[in-house]
Amino acid sequence: MASTSTPPITIQIHSSSKTNFPSKPLIQTSLKLPFSPTTYKLDVRVVRSSSPTKYNEVVVDEEIERIRRLQNGSDVRGVAVEGEKGRTVDLTPPVVEAIAESFGEWVVKGLEKENARISLGRDPRISGASLSASVFAGLARAGCVVFDMGLATTPACFMSTQLPPFAYDASIMMTASHLPYTRNGLKFFTKRGGLTSPEVEEICDKAATKYANRLTKVSTMLSIPPTRVDFMSNYSKHLREIIKERVNHPLHYDTPLKGFQIIVNAGNGSGGFFTWDVLDKLGADTFGSLHLNPDGMFPNHIPNPEDKTAMALTRAAVLENSADLGVVFDTDVDRSGVVDSKGNPINGDRLIALMSAIVLREHPETTIVTDARTSMALTRFITARGGQHCLYRVGYRNVIDKGVLLNKDGIETHLMMETSGHGALKENYFLDDGAYIVVKIIIQMVRMKLEGSDEGIGSLIKDLEEPFESVELRMNVISEPRHAKQQAIEVIESFREYIEEGRLEGWELDSCGDCWVSEGCLVDSNDSALAVDAHMYRAKVSDKEHGEHGWVHIRQSIHNPNIAVNMQSSVPGGCQSMTKLLRDKFLVASGVDKILDISQIDKYARSGVVK
Repeated sequence: MASTSTPPITIQIHSSSKTNFPSKPLIQTSLKLPFSPTTYKLDVRVVRSSSPTKYNEVVVDEEIERIRRLQNGSDVRGVAVEGEKGRTVDLTPPVVEAIAESFGEWVVKGLEKENARISLGRDPRISGASLSASVFAGLARAGCVVFDMGLATTPACFMSTQLPPFAYDASIMMTASHLPYTRNGLKFFTKRGGLTSPEVEEICDKAATKYANRLTKVSTMLSIPPTRVDFMSNYSKHLREIIKERVNHPLHYDTPLKGFQIIVNAGNGSGGFFTWDVLDKLGADTFGSLHLNPDGMFPNHIPNPEDKTAMALTRAAVLENSADLGVVFDTDVDRSGVVDSKGNPINGDRLIALMSAIVLREHPETTIVTDARTSMALTRFITARGGQHCLYRVGYRNVIDKGVLLNKDGIETHLMMETSGHGALKENYFLDDGAYIVVKIIIQMVRMKLEGSDEGIGSLIKDLEEPFESVELRMNVISEPRHAKQQAIEVIESFREYIEEGRLEGWELDSCGDCWVSEGCLVDSNDSALAVDAHMYRAKVSDKEHGEHGWVHIRQSIHNPNIAVNMQSSVPGGCQSMTKLLRDKFLVASGVDKILDISQIDKYARSGVVK
């Protein structure tokens, strides 16, 4: 056999007498490595400074702060490739390696054992392959044994820590969910579930110090590649077995979906597997499904059940094919939405109501946790069916962790859902799994058919009232990124003070059962309160003419340097009226409009139109 030549590895060495790095290398050389026919470009940066003190104080501090800002609540997210106006690449291979190494060390320390077994899955983003190599390198440096799942979903990564024969010690999913193709990120799991925000903060702090104090910014190459595993087939089988067992079809047990047409819109993300490896094998007709092939550029629409284009295309396919159900997944399949047989989109409050109706049939009087942006009508829907509704802080991790905490306190809580489409059930490891949510809906749909009903799953929420008006507005923080978070907190705390001092007439901080808003949007009232990852408040709004007619929820975004304002009203023009009061009596009156871009608020206050 003819020998194959190994392409060289290019090493670029940079030097600078300044605190920033030059763009051109001073030294370039090539090496040949025997273990791989692939060309790797290693960017080695050597910093020489005439003032070490200045370097330590300026460059190191800036690098540490930049990596800390990559924390996104319980995830890590950043810009991985160029192409986004106004954003520079900050999630580089060396940065990812430092974060992965710190996570590996954190796992090893927590388990008190060497050779921790950690898996990695990824969505189809174009930066996935190069950043995966950095994750493998970082975990190897931490002494971990690495397993490559390839294209996977976020829920599957967690399940790889549970299902035999895999049962890894921990897992990482590389994804930026519904964000543009330029972004990427990391989600972390152990056998007990997703990491908390404080845990991810600890890992990012260690990674930042590692990265900033490394003289060479280089991603280490592995002499031994990670073990490639096919976990997705095992995960798909797991979902199929759940459907077969719970439907228990009297005529065709192994094909309980025979006679049903189900259309899946995967949005060119990781969700295509659900069509060919779950639905098809259970006998469903999936003709008409959309965008199943993975494509990291997401050419058709944003993979997001909240996206209007995604829902509209799925609705059209359902109606055109007279299908029984349409399914929309986000990129990494931890969120989902559906379309019923009549073409009605079911996401947001409607999806929570549908899942509440299903869960309350199985667990009467259970508590259901949602974020504080859900409607007053949803509360009435849940309580009318005997359930308890616990409003909690925005953020899917907050909502899920609240459900875990309530169960520990002896309050039976089977469903936790956020309006974005994240939904977790007690029966499924408290895991926000978009595919599992769809599995529950499909099981209910088949059961209804076996009971003789032709109404479809949409009939379960036919009495859900819709808010007369609902709007979301954003205010960017005009500040350097390092100061934006603190300034957003100050604005939101000022909002609380204005309401408590009565400066917004008819506005009152909202409350809900054992939780209350007055100290940070539904703060826990027990001794084991959860950490606050973002500041937020919700105010209920009343006037003399209509009484209590709406609410305003203001929160610090954990994704971007901005403040989100959500509001709902039961009267025509209510949202516009509340926006005017917010602008005139708080934003302008307090002077915080000087550090915020309130153009969207101002435009809606004047025109009643959101763009």
